[in-house]
Amino acid sequence: MIRPDARSRRWAKTLRRIVLIAAVAVYAPPALASDGELHTFHCLFGCPLGAPATNDTVVREIYTLSSNDLTKLADWIAYRVTPSSIGPSSNRDWRADPSLAANETLAPEAYDGANQALRTDRGHQAPLAAFSGTPFAADTNILSNITPQASALNQGPWNALEGQERSLAQRLNTAVYVYTGPLFERLMAPLPAGPVLERVPSGYWKVVALADGRISAFVFDQATPRTADYCKGRVSLTHVVLRSRLILFPMANAASFRSLDSEIGCTSPPPPDPAPSTIPPE
Repeated sequence: MIRPDARSRRWAKTLRRIVLIAAVAVYAPPALASDGELHTFHCLFGCPLGAPATNDTVVREIYTLSSNDLTKLADWIAYRVTPSSIGPSSNRDWRADPSLAANETLAPEAYDGANQALRTDRGHQAPLAAFSGTPFAADTNILSNITPQASALNQGPWNALEGQERSLAQRLNTAVYVYTGPLFERLMAPLPAGPVLERVPSGYWKVVALADGRISAFVFDQATPRTADYCKGRVSLTHVVLRSRLILFPMANAASFRSLDSEIGCTSPPPPDPAPSTIPPE
């Protein structure tokens, strides 16, 4: 039999536990949604799936990205270009991502000497000119949105394709959805001032889409010449999925997609997807 004073003490102890649990529930930070539950207006038919579970998803006014802790670069970036978001390119004030821990993102000095040693630029993934018509243009210079991109590629076909994205938005007076990210398919020379495990991409993928289901997909190697026609980089969406190892447009039926090639300035038939490599017999 429990005496009244013991019962009171037990009840008081139980009550304190209830209050403590309630306090934790109130003040604990909310659990982050998985990629499958991520909804932002930058992502048409859902944001890409398949990035490592350790990635950090960062949502800003002008883009959403999934930052990889190991490479310190984004595995994918989604952005939405509209006629009103476009403006002339402005200043480039590079800064580390304030939403990430110091060991999860590159610092500005990581790029010191890279242009001279590797002939690389600080390559925007969500481009500055696409958002210079907004108050948030400076966010394109945050280093989670930047990768070490070969100068010839960045200033040549990549820049030309970004120009087509803006032209398409203005000409059709519509939103243009873009997904892009790096490929790490061979070992590249590292940034001379970068951290030990930081990696330089061997190439890039990009998919441009409209809300009506028209898309064009591209892959570019870092060694792409400055004078290359960006249309030569066209591939199928399946090709991008296989090489990026990401599920793109997870809420859409890929069979319903149609070609955006002619609208984006590619009137010739697309080149065939590169043939897959085979393992030679012993």
